[in-house]
Amino acid sequence: MTKELFVSAMAKFFLGLALVALLLFLPAGTLRYWNGWLLIALLFAPMFAAGLVMMVKAPELLKKRLNAKEKEMEQKQVVALSGLMFLAAFVLAGLNFRFGWITMPRWLVWAAAAVFLLAYALYAEVLRENAYLSRTIEVQEGQKVVDTGLYGFVRHPMYAATLFLFLSMPLVLGSPISFAILLLYIPIIVKRIRNEEAVLEEGLEGYAEYERRVKYRLFPGIW
Repeated sequence: MTKELFVSAMAKFFLGLALVALLLFLPAGTLRYWNGWLLIALLFAPMFAAGLVMMVKAPELLKKRLNAKEKEMEQKQVVALSGLMFLAAFVLAGLNFRFGWITMPRWLVWAAAAVFLLAYALYAEVLRENAYLSRTIEVQEGQKVVDTGLYGFVRHPMYAATLFLFLSMPLVLGSPISFAILLLYIPIIVKRIRNEEAVLEEGLEGYAEYERRVKYRLFPGIW
């Protein structure tokens, strides 16, 4: 761990926290938006803990996760679309609370919170299994195909975890309107996966053979 990595990680963490809080509470018009506080706790407490663990035990992985600058033009489009999607979903969640457009039962909010935490645990397991998990699409020096653990069932377990994370998030916020918007994540992630696999097939030795062995990308028996 270096001082530069620590400062970069802390800066991005608190910047992300401040941005999410702003996007939720400003449209809500109040700090009493309890769903917003619930999401912030669910999202940032495990993130902070995981960041500290990676900072000590896997600083190189943390460095890769902090780098979000895509090289592929198609992936730049995916990142831009995802950013717009989350911007709209968070703002509308706050507005939904402010004006009481649609009220969700609390049991559904807590059920979504449970799904969110389970998906977070799945995401953490994927990080443990794959030391090459950069946030950008690239073939790294010395990279090898990971085909153990969850990667023996589907080719992209990280994206499967993020799908559950992102679709449970608007329900934690109590906003069915935001849930409808975040359904757009499905075609966005399909686009990202297809481009990522094209890059890996071309640049990562053994990946094409791995695709033949593990046929499903996200969910066994589905896709």
